[in-house]
Amino acid sequence: MRISHLIAIAFILNCPAHAQDIKPKASYETVTNILYREGAQLTDYMKERCRLDVYHPKRIDHFPTVVWFHGGGLKAGNRKVPKALLGKGIAVVAVNYRLHPKVKAPAYIEDAAAAVAWTFRNIEKYGGSSKRIYVSGHSAGGYLTSMVGLDKRWLAAHQIDANAIAGLIPFSGHTITHFTVRKERGIDSKQPIIDALAPLFHVRKDAPPLLLITGDRELELLGRYEENAYLWRMMQVVGHPDTKIMELDGHNHGQIADPAHGLLLRFIKRVGKSINEPKPE
Repeated sequence: MRISHLIAIAFILNCPAHAQDIKPKASYETVTNILYREGAQLTDYMKERCRLDVYHPKRIDHFPTVVWFHGGGLKAGNRKVPKALLGKGIAVVAVNYRLHPKVKAPAYIEDAAAAVAWTFRNIEKYGGSSKRIYVSGHSAGGYLTSMVGLDKRWLAAHQIDANAIAGLIPFSGHTITHFTVRKERGIDSKQPIIDALAPLFHVRKDAPPLLLITGDRELELLGRYEENAYLWRMMQVVGHPDTKIMELDGHNHGQIADPAHGLLLRFIKRVGKSINEPKPE
């Protein structure tokens, strides 16, 4: 779906979407620097980077949670709760993960899966719902989102079914094998590869609801819109019932995050209507 810059973005800014059961006057708190990996095998670098923050509303039952992965080409970046997601009645789990060149693939994906698994096991302690966990991220974070959600083996290593994720919302993520992973193998960044470390390799009918968001195809990083359009098409081919793609007209790769957050919130509201929670006693 190609979105008009003047109409759609104005609508998002002036009529922000809200997650289900949002209470605008709710208070929030942030718990920081939580180590989400454990065990005797942890290196000092893992202890440094495998950390997350939990920003969550108080006195709201079964709130939705977005696990958020930062961008940076798998080579840079740090966790941060996006401003556009503050005060929206949802929790945000902002995640750091190990980076190239100190590690190589699939370490990035392993960390992402460990952070999502941690969220499944712990979010109810903060008042959230394990049935309302969404995964999202921008650029490299979008790639990690799609890999964790489509390739079930990474979460299966933590005894979590990837289909338990309520929804996947990658912002301008690679759907072919990531360029940093290709670089590690000595493959040119302009040589597209689709292998086991490409989200496209794991197209399947039973995946969680998927919202693909990219910038303008003429302004995006090379081929990024077309990659996502191909994933969208192949999800249709295999019969996935809920994959949508949105192209933010007039926005380049770095500009899409703010308007895309409005689309993310609307997606959470729509998908959340179909999730049944136990009624409080």
